[in-house]
Amino acid sequence: MDIQKELAKIFKGELEADEQTREFYSHDASLFELKPDVVGYPKDADDLKAVVNFVNQHKKANPNLSITPRSRGTDMSGGAIGDSILLDVSKHMTKLVNVSSKQATVQPGMMYKDFEVETLKHGSLLPSYPASRDMASVGGMFSNNAGGEKSLEYGKTDNFVTELKMVLSDGNEYVVKPLTKAELVRKMSQGDFEGNLYKKTFELLDEHYDEIQAAKPNVSKDSTGYHLWNVWNRETGIFDLTKLFVGAQGTLGLISEGTVKLVPHREHSGLLVMFLRDIDDLGELIPTVLKHNPATFESFDDKTLWLSIRFMPSFLKLLGPKRFIQLLIHLIPDGLQLLHGIPKLVLMVEFNGHTEDEVREKVRALHKDLSHKRAKYEINGFEETPTEGKSEKFWVMRRYSFQLLRSKVKDKHTAPFIDDFVVPPVHLAEFLPKLRKIIKKYKLFATIAGHMGDGNFHVIPLMKIEDPKERAKLEPAMKEVNNMVIHYGGSVSGEHNDGMIRGPWLKEMYGEQVLGYMKEIKQLYDPQNIFNPHKKTDATWEFSFSHIRDRF
Repeated sequence: MDIQKELAKIFKGELEADEQTREFYSHDASLFELKPDVVGYPKDADDLKAVVNFVNQHKKANPNLSITPRSRGTDMSGGAIGDSILLDVSKHMTKLVNVSSKQATVQPGMMYKDFEVETLKHGSLLPSYPASRDMASVGGMFSNNAGGEKSLEYGKTDNFVTELKMVLSDGNEYVVKPLTKAELVRKMSQGDFEGNLYKKTFELLDEHYDEIQAAKPNVSKDSTGYHLWNVWNRETGIFDLTKLFVGAQGTLGLISEGTVKLVPHREHSGLLVMFLRDIDDLGELIPTVLKHNPATFESFDDKTLWLSIRFMPSFLKLLGPKRFIQLLIHLIPDGLQLLHGIPKLVLMVEFNGHTEDEVREKVRALHKDLSHKRAKYEINGFEETPTEGKSEKFWVMRRYSFQLLRSKVKDKHTAPFIDDFVVPPVHLAEFLPKLRKIIKKYKLFATIAGHMGDGNFHVIPLMKIEDPKERAKLEPAMKEVNNMVIHYGGSVSGEHNDGMIRGPWLKEMYGEQVLGYMKEIKQLYDPQNIFNPHKKTDATWEFSFSHIRDRF
């Protein structure tokens, strides 16, 4: 069947199937490669519905037909690639429907940086943006349940989504929002497709309520599986299907629109930066910092620091001349700091406030609290940057390290396969040295950066994936790290989600029984497996590892 020709009869947006387009869309920011048969640029929800109906009609005769939604392609888990029909919503579905100081309604293809420009006009923002905030879309944030530097204070995207419009497997669009028990009962009694979904979902969640609630990962952030424990709450009587679709990576339906709560933007921010010679007392240091209620608690390691120094000229293009010159001026004190030795870890504790004086007071209070324990915590230096401009140099290193790795180290490539685990902070002093031993064992050059307050770390090795010896390291190194993460009661993904890289780990995370409930949900919402197959609950090692990229 000529998919492009047949789809063109019912699809308003553009359709492309030339080799160059298919090659471009065969990759996201992950290790994997899946080449689509055709790429479509939907104009609106009607186009999404048309494609779902088309696939339903032809699926039996063409079993490989499926739909993969995509926006900016920044996904690091392989969630934004597919080998059948790929729908890029970032061309047309980019409208900001409405915005106020309290909330905004937006189509999934709008870039977050453009969305934030509009929300800031009302003095507000969506604080769950990822480190890739300049490249990511709002729809991608919905699909991955994004989080980032502000998640310590505000939590992740699912905390802010109040309503979704979803195109589901019957080819119709539905509004999904929190329901009271009385509203749920009415919904379940409809006797139609939608009512059946609500009824079957509620029965599953209520019948196994205690077991499902106990399965919730005991960490501050998580993006694995389907968050069944957040959908039905017996105590509040609230049933909220947005909790199911946020983070589902387009495996249960297609998002056509979303409404989010916004928070007030506090105009002033500043950092207390600590340079650590050792990490033995992190388990005690972290609670000391958290007692001061920081907005953000981030970190990056010595390799990230050296990478930033080595490729400093690259920041000129990223920042522009004015910000680049300011960066160089503000880095002078740190050049003097490095004369005392390269720190193993740089910790960044950010405070926000309505005035600069408020921020200064918070920064100095923490500095004072830590100063008398400086020797104990192996802190070989502090730096107070109580204004946003002075603190930017550290955020530049933290936020742009992955982009530098991807673009500047020519003989190796980023290999995000142990890139997003979460370990309860109390275990970090014991965990991190063991992690370094594994990295050393497999001779990986890897930067370590993370959200220290959440125990969420991004380890991005640089590897020659096309080399069979290097490729052979992927599975055993991942198993050692992930098994250790699970041993310490952590999660294998805090932000980047499952996709093809961590989907096969869901059994280890949740056990056969709870994973079985998640698979029942997948079967209920997507009985023909038309939505983004080979991701999350139906990901397998065999399929994923047979689709690792051969070239970069």
